[in-house]
Amino acid sequence: MGRPARFTREQLQRAALALVDAQGLAGLTMRALASELETGAMTLYNYVSQREELELLVVEAVIGQAQWAPDDDLAWHEELEAIAVKLWRSIRIHPHVVPLILTRRSRSPAVFEVTEALLRTLARSGRTGDRLLIAFRAVSALIMGAAQAELAGPLALQAGESASETIARFQALSQDRFPHLIEIATAASASDAETEFRAGLALLVDGLRTEIVSGR
Repeated sequence: MGRPARFTREQLQRAALALVDAQGLAGLTMRALASELETGAMTLYNYVSQREELELLVVEAVIGQAQWAPDDDLAWHEELEAIAVKLWRSIRIHPHVVPLILTRRSRSPAVFEVTEALLRTLARSGRTGDRLLIAFRAVSALIMGAAQAELAGPLALQAGESASETIARFQALSQDRFPHLIEIATAASASDAETEFRAGLALLVDGLRTEIVSGR
């Protein structure tokens, strides 16, 4: 009878995600994870054998934070919005993981689950084939892009610069040459991430609903 496992998969996931949150993807190494778990690197090879498995642990840790259940009592677009918001909330607090989700999605059962959930809601609208694919990619791009954009902050922060300093720098531009850039910089000073995401999602969903009505 073998010895019981020292670490659960959930413990490995949490520790790996903590490393990425603190140090970015470059900080995710077998040695660093072993240190986080206060064990030796060789011990971890009983759980993961290569870098890709470490990355999948992180992807699963993030996607697993978004919980949802099918709800046919909701209209398809309401269910789509509910899933998209939950997924965005999970990803946005771990923006360094976005590249892993994008590059490891074909190997992660956790990503399969959320992908199927989004596709299910879109399929309820009557979409199939190319139309289903395009709608899914549009929703996915909004979720991932909005989450990753927060790495830079409003209008892309300079190194060592606060958000208010960045906005003030844009507001100091020539009004004649950059009126709209100044306008959104001012708007960004009073905006918040979730309000922006929900508004952007509403625009996208309105477009998807209009396409159904128009039969395009």
